[in-house]
Amino acid sequence: MKQSIVGYHQDEEHHWVAELGCGHFQHVRHQPPWFNRPWVITGEGRAAMLGHTLECKKCDEGAPKDHM
Repeated sequence: MKQSIVGYHQDEEHHWVAELGCGHFQHVRHQPPWFNRPWVITGEGRAAMLGHTLECKKCDEGAPKDHM
């Protein structure tokens, strides 16, 4: 299910995590060639992606909301 990015935070290993409108979190890494997301690297890039959607597998599975 597609969900909008509403914010970001970093995990304990300093990887960026997208906060989705559904209440789930999803890592957004830039690790070519597997993950090509150069927008993750800068604050401007992340801000530009607010409102864009990501596929949320946790919603598909009926998982409870994530907590920090």
